[in-house]
Amino acid sequence: MSHLSGSRSPGVHGSASLGGVLGSWGSGVICTILVVGATVIAQTKPARIVSLIPAVTEMLFAIGAGPQVVGVSAFDTFPTEAAARTKVGGLFDPNFEAILTLRPDLAIVYGSQDELIGRLERVHVPMFTYRHGGLADITRTIRDLGARTGHASEATRLADEIDAQLRAVRIRASGDTRPRTLLVFGREEGSMRGLYVSGGMGFLHDMLEAAGGANVMADVKREGLQLSLEQLLSRAPEVVIELRASDAWSRERQAREAAAWKTVGVPAARNGRVRFLLDDSLTIPGPRVGLAVQTIFTAIRQ
Repeated sequence: MSHLSGSRSPGVHGSASLGGVLGSWGSGVICTILVVGATVIAQTKPARIVSLIPAVTEMLFAIGAGPQVVGVSAFDTFPTEAAARTKVGGLFDPNFEAILTLRPDLAIVYGSQDELIGRLERVHVPMFTYRHGGLADITRTIRDLGARTGHASEATRLADEIDAQLRAVRIRASGDTRPRTLLVFGREEGSMRGLYVSGGMGFLHDMLEAAGGANVMADVKREGLQLSLEQLLSRAPEVVIELRASDAWSRERQAREAAAWKTVGVPAARNGRVRFLLDDSLTIPGPRVGLAVQTIFTAIRQ
């Protein structure tokens, strides 16, 4: 989910004289409009974008706005062009001075970065404010970004392509039995301790459901939670999908981790249906999400 902001209250604001700040970042009339609960800022097409969100950075490059991006978070690795941009910190440690040095005319920030948002507002940097949501919010954000950055047609094409990919997977999955599936995104190496799994909301849950899996934690309305061994046994997943986005596991490592699962008596482990997926696109709610859902669909049915 996303919204654009230049002010925290809706209304129309003519741009006042901002001295050197406005001279550096460009001029133009900024007006803030309330539209379906989202605050939108009407501004000239940005030429110097700083993005602190890897998923949104991917979206920007995918819709053709990559040349406008001058700064990214410390965690941006895809596409390769993004990794070459100036790093400006991350969710918990944004580098305000580094951001200002880049003279942005649009900063893309998390909605939870209250301190950073306040500081950027005080120096009149326009913002696109983002929060993680569900699967539907990904294409909605892509369309919003396209409208905001001057790439509306490219964004519409990309969003339509993703919607078509998701629709195709849902159709393929609709005629099959939905196996009880656990989606894991964190665990201590070689053990069942520190087991973090998808709950019944958020884009990971939505991807699993779209791929034809029945999330065994669907009744827990949280994006993620830590699961105890007792809870794991009581949920008895028939399939386990473990996402290891940043790990390059050898076959030997995968065999060791599969052996760790066999120490617990859940059906997935007994029947050899624990799958390790080692692709970072599976944990980033960005433009590769359609392909990610296809990957999960295939893994569930192996």
